[in-house]
Amino acid sequence: MAELWLPLGVAILWIGTLAGLVRSFHMLQQNSYRAGRYMRWAKTAPKGRPAACLLAAAVWAGAWFVWRPLLPFLAACFAAVRIARQVSEQKKAIKPLVFTARVKRLWVTACLLAAADGALCFVLAQPGRLWAALAGVLCFAFAPLVALAALFINAPGEKLVARWYIGDAKRRLKRSPGLVVLGVTGSYGKTGVKFMITRLLQEKYTVTCTPESFNTPMGVVRTIREKWKPGTQIFVVEMGAKQVGDIAEICRIVHPDHGVITAIGPQHLDTFKSMDNIIATKFELADAVAARQGVMFLNCDSAPVADHAPVPKAVRYGTDPALDVYAADLRYEPDGACFTVCAGNVRLPVRTRLLGQHNVVNVTAAVAVALHFGVDPADIQFAVSRLQPAEHRLQPKRFDRGATLIDDAYNANPAGSIEAVNVLGRFENKRKIIVTPGLVELGEQEQQHNFNLGVRAGQVCDDIYLVGTNRSKPIADGVRSTGFNEERLHIAASFREVMDALRPTLDDTCVVLLENDLPDNYLY
Repeated sequence: MAELWLPLGVAILWIGTLAGLVRSFHMLQQNSYRAGRYMRWAKTAPKGRPAACLLAAAVWAGAWFVWRPLLPFLAACFAAVRIARQVSEQKKAIKPLVFTARVKRLWVTACLLAAADGALCFVLAQPGRLWAALAGVLCFAFAPLVALAALFINAPGEKLVARWYIGDAKRRLKRSPGLVVLGVTGSYGKTGVKFMITRLLQEKYTVTCTPESFNTPMGVVRTIREKWKPGTQIFVVEMGAKQVGDIAEICRIVHPDHGVITAIGPQHLDTFKSMDNIIATKFELADAVAARQGVMFLNCDSAPVADHAPVPKAVRYGTDPALDVYAADLRYEPDGACFTVCAGNVRLPVRTRLLGQHNVVNVTAAVAVALHFGVDPADIQFAVSRLQPAEHRLQPKRFDRGATLIDDAYNANPAGSIEAVNVLGRFENKRKIIVTPGLVELGEQEQQHNFNLGVRAGQVCDDIYLVGTNRSKPIADGVRSTGFNEERLHIAASFREVMDALRPTLDDTCVVLLENDLPDNYLY
């Protein structure tokens, strides 16, 4: 019976390990279940955590030699600390773990691994078999590796599940005769343009679009299977990418008839590696549309798009009068802009409540598409006047104590972030405040772009709140280079700390820009 202390302790440890997998599966989910990106997150663990895990293993090994009945007690203590920590982290998470079917399958696999490890320890736990004792505690200490093992074990089955879902989505599309598919891609602006196009086309057609930021192959598939509108005539599909071939993969599912490229810039350079790869990937949409002899709408205010604009049947748009469709007579107002969209002989005055110059170009794109599909100009004017900001994209909101919040939490590109600060600067006679953790996934250019953001913030803002004691260093350097008052530069470890410090200082004279609310896997 004496040797049962180890299996009992290991069983308790595995309860803690399974609880610890909440965090690991959470990060797997936020990293799109990609092992490479997940391992990059795992390497950013706080410096003291590996040492703490090894100390726990040493204490466990000591109990094995000194007094083995102590093992279940130690296991219960370790598990209780782990569970309490997981509960706390999920409460503070910006976007907590979503218990999808895939996460549940991963958990079943992890449970089977736990059972196998427990059985192995029970069978092999003989005197002197220290490695058997260490097996359970090391699995507990390094739960991220258990999650990774479950990911690899499940990979073949997940491919089969995904293949079935994709096939089902394709069959559903084929049952929609006369359906027109419009793809929208770009490094940034694609979600806003997607919603603008959808709103304008709804003046004449029944339109389904991918919701929120559903822009992955499985996000598109889920839209088709769960959110399809009966009688849909036009399907507007947002197409995102983090590596070469991602857009082509979505195109093979939906076969777009027409497409829009909103803008191209340095985004996800950690996976794309170069601007040439980003450009080639975005123009995978143009290749798919050309195969169906469709029309591409190209934002030629974006230099990388303009340089590759000579594609079959292209409509070029932007602010240059030499383009096919362009915005003219632009006047900015505190709550939006007025301008005229010019397309051949058509001159269409419009007014929008959307903020920022980039939204002038985005509205121009939507108007160009609506005109192509024959929507009445008067209906277009009405729809543009009713456009609302996409969720978390330069979205004005009421904030605490009468302050105004400009919610730009989903903006994660260099040009868009600078434009957001410029929008903040247009609020005259207001206390201008920015809250930001900076930009990510920009490869070797990341520090420079964050420095540039800090410089512009230092030139415009009255108070600056940076999130992430390590991550925010390049932004803080940029801020300081402008001679900004150090007493009004605040740095905190989390958004919660920032908000706790900021809220008591607010009143109706304040405008707060929330710029890029990073997922939990980036905050450190």
